[in-house]
Amino acid sequence: MDSLRAELAALAARLIVEDGLDYGSAKRKAAKRLLGNRVAHDMLPSNDEIEQQVREELALFHTDTQPAQLLHLRRAALALMEEFAAFNPHLAGAVWNGTATERSDLHVLLFTDDGKGVEIHCIDHGLAYQVGEAPHYAGRGRVERLTLHWPVRATESVPAHLSLYTEKDQRGALLPDAQGRTPRGTLPALRRLLAAQEDGSGETLGD
Repeated sequence: MDSLRAELAALAARLIVEDGLDYGSAKRKAAKRLLGNRVAHDMLPSNDEIEQQVREELALFHTDTQPAQLLHLRRAALALMEEFAAFNPHLAGAVWNGTATERSDLHVLLFTDDGKGVEIHCIDHGLAYQVGEAPHYAGRGRVERLTLHWPVRATESVPAHLSLYTEKDQRGALLPDAQGRTPRGTLPALRRLLAAQEDGSGETLGD
């Protein structure tokens, strides 16, 4: 990675960790702050390069707080996925890959041919939601996404995004990435990951 890409990646990583920006927004803000104008796409760091910088940022400056924040969010994700277990939930994003902080949201993919049933479930359980869209995880257009505030304590909730996919879309959802890591995890996989984190054995996402 050349010096400009490295500088952009480092700044984007700080924006993600400190301000809770998503990767795309962090890239754009970092480029504008450093260069003040539009930057050719091929000059921007990749998400993998930024994620590596995020991990270094966390390891250098947040080891006293981030592990507990991650554990708290993974427990919240477990409860959310158990609530929607009938819709084949898969956890994705920073809470799954281990880079989450207190500013991170929950990102869950639901693979079901009963998308309307997900909304009915929310209504029946008093979960107010907003309907939007998200990019398909495999780059095939966009999918419907429900955003809600998932309660974790009587006075605390965390933003949660439920992306709705068909059952057929599940093909390829668990294929490893270029680093051999599983980019998202099922409910049993999250239970194993949580158990490993709680007992300190440190199971990896490739397991």
